[in-house]
Amino acid sequence: MTLQNCLILAFLLFAIGIWGLLRRRHLIGMLISIEIMLNAANINFIAFSYFSAKDSTAGALFSLFAIAVTACEMAIALAIIVTMYRRHHSLDVNQLRDLHD
Repeated sequence: MTLQNCLILAFLLFAIGIWGLLRRRHLIGMLISIEIMLNAANINFIAFSYFSAKDSTAGALFSLFAIAVTACEMAIALAIIVTMYRRHHSLDVNQLRDLHD
């Protein structure tokens, strides 16, 4: 595995995440797409760390920190989604445009 292969994999995952984010109208699908995009960024961190210096663990540590922050963000987002579903009985983004009521 080379750095170029890792970057191509990360680009493909990021492109799939962008496509899913723009294409989906369901909030859970949008969250999954954001998670795929963040995983692509984590692949980049680890790949650059691995291929830049042999004994460097900075990329892996930053990636673990990013995973922890992402888990907290997703927990909060899921709580907001559950609250929105209980209030509006829908998770379609087009139906949830008017959230100030």
